[in-house]
Amino acid sequence: MSMDNPMDSQHLRPASPIAVGVLGFGGLGQAATRVLAPKAEMVVVAAADKQGYVYSPTGLEPQACIAAYRDRGSIGYVEPGGVLSQHSIADLVTSAPAVQGYFLALPNLPNTFMASVVQQFIASGWQGVLVDALKRTSAMEQIWALRADLQAAGITYMTGCGATPGLLTAAAAIAAQSYTEVHSVKITFGVGIANWEAYRATIREDIAHMPDYDVDSARAMTDAEVATLLDRTNGILALENMEHADDLMLELAGICDRDQVTVGGIVDTRNAKKPLSTNVQVTGRTFEGKLSTHTFTLGDETSMAANVCGPAFGYLKAGVALHQRGQHGLYTAAEIMPQFVR
Repeated sequence: MSMDNPMDSQHLRPASPIAVGVLGFGGLGQAATRVLAPKAEMVVVAAADKQGYVYSPTGLEPQACIAAYRDRGSIGYVEPGGVLSQHSIADLVTSAPAVQGYFLALPNLPNTFMASVVQQFIASGWQGVLVDALKRTSAMEQIWALRADLQAAGITYMTGCGATPGLLTAAAAIAAQSYTEVHSVKITFGVGIANWEAYRATIREDIAHMPDYDVDSARAMTDAEVATLLDRTNGILALENMEHADDLMLELAGICDRDQVTVGGIVDTRNAKKPLSTNVQVTGRTFEGKLSTHTFTLGDETSMAANVCGPAFGYLKAGVALHQRGQHGLYTAAEIMPQFVR
């Protein structure tokens, strides 16, 4: 006779699929629906863009949503369930009470945009889990300032949960445990995008890190101006010493000071193949007094979309578990482990 193991994987799985919403339906939002399509533990039931939203309690059909957005400019045209709206996020939150968590796949342009969306959720009375893949330190500091309001509102917020910040930040936090002190964390990424138009906002966010540009000037660029810049650089964006929230997250987790963290990389907007392997190097002093470096490298076969959306949904699942235990407020990817979404 055997007793059930309370830690058996069956006990860790949700009784029913977690109902998820995706806010933003550009390249990242579309990728999010494709990433979850084969999963059993989560289902995308809602999505919104600037001009509309769609909600189906039984789940959205990714290709129908992508086709409506591509051909008609908004998922508000999806049939059935689509609604055109100039207040799409607020209207969706009101119309989709079954959504347990939202992935904020939104471009943070201007730099205050994500915080303004979060304030909408706080004011709405909605309770659940929010996950973002924010990049800029200054943007995350705005979310950090809302932590008490999030807790009071009954919202569990997971921030910096993409690839970097996110997956690589968490890897750095784990790697640091081998040391008595951390001297540096260096994150280097390589991204290949065959069609930059599918990631217009993401590319503008990257351009904002380049010399002579900032968030406002990058946001104001027309597609023609972006194309001219990419022609001048042969499609390559070389980024160094970026303002990346990995530094804030690792500092908050007590791993190291933010000035010990550096982030940079190369984005190839004309080739799906990564121009270099994405990795994080954590250098520190061992318990034996020696200097050592841990290197964690992502496989080149994994796509940017998978390395951003996969962790985001893993953190969303972890956030749902926290929320169900009554733990609300703000958490970063450096202090909470993601759960695998089957």
